Amino acid sequence: MNTDERVERLISEIEKVIVGKREVIEMVVAALLSRGHVLVEDVPGVGKTQMVSAMAAACNGEFHRVQMTPDIMPGDITGFSMVRQDNGELEFKKGAAFCNFLLADEINRSSPKSQSALLEIMEERQVSMDGKSYELPQPFMVLATQNPVETYGTYHLPEAQMDRFLMKLSMGYPTRDEEKYILRHNGSSARLNLKTASEAENTEVNTITTDDIIALQEKADNIFVSPAIEEYIIRIVTATRGMDGIRLGASPRGSIALYQAAKAYAVVKGEDCVLPEMIKKLAPYVLAHRLMLSSQKVREWDTAEAAVEWILSTVEVPV
Repeated sequence: MNTDERVERLISEIEKVIVGKREVIEMVVAALLSRGHVLVEDVPGVGKTQMVSAMAAACNGEFHRVQMTPDIMPGDITGFSMVRQDNGELEFKKGAAFCNFLLADEINRSSPKSQSALLEIMEERQVSMDGKSYELPQPFMVLATQNPVETYGTYHLPEAQMDRFLMKLSMGYPTRDEEKYILRHNGSSARLNLKTASEAENTEVNTITTDDIIALQEKADNIFVSPAIEEYIIRIVTATRGMDGIRLGASPRGSIALYQAAKAYAVVKGEDCVLPEMIKKLAPYVLAHRLMLSSQKVREWDTAEAAVEWILSTVEVPV
């Protein structure tokens, strides 16, 4: 089975902006096709914001960015009600969340109250205000960023918030050749993947639409998952619970997330069913941020990602 050409077009458009990060891009696209949200944890300047804006542009979706500073208010994200002067009735003013792609930049710098404003948005894809519910546009995706190095002036994301992210990714630094390419394109007056209006008129834009994304999401829903793969997912997630070195294991939401992400990743890779190697590839991205390690080190690993890799090495892979 060949990769859907709509997926290839989406990835190729993002790659025009983000150089040498094919695996990260595939993971973000898989999260989009599984209707999930992504937390990107990395140092500043590696292209986190560019990747989100490039994805929005590639599928003609509406993109909003919220700089999550300590003074950001929940109403800035969700919206707020105000009294109209002409008739005295309440009128709802939509916040930044009413878009297809919401970038919550440096999410851990906002107050817990503002972070909590994202909970209903991410889980229910709606905003409740004054007894009414307002549906968000479809497709909808939250991509949040945080700096893992600098902790001064930040607020820890609670487990309930972390659990709502389908994946946690890291961009990483580019290679020497990739950075040389970035210098040559971004260091000149011609910015990467930006064209003048006259050039755009004479050039076919290789993008897809939000309707295409919804169709691909439905395609992912219909990917076949064998009972053996389902059992494999359950064994992996169950192994995170009650094990020495792990204080809090993954919940059933983690099982569902891994299941859905695998089906979407199969679409990205051009397969018509989920394969065991897909589960092994996705598990660290999907499960690691849902675990809490014990304060006392009892094994050879000291990160949640290493714990998931260790679990994968101990769970029998289905044939």
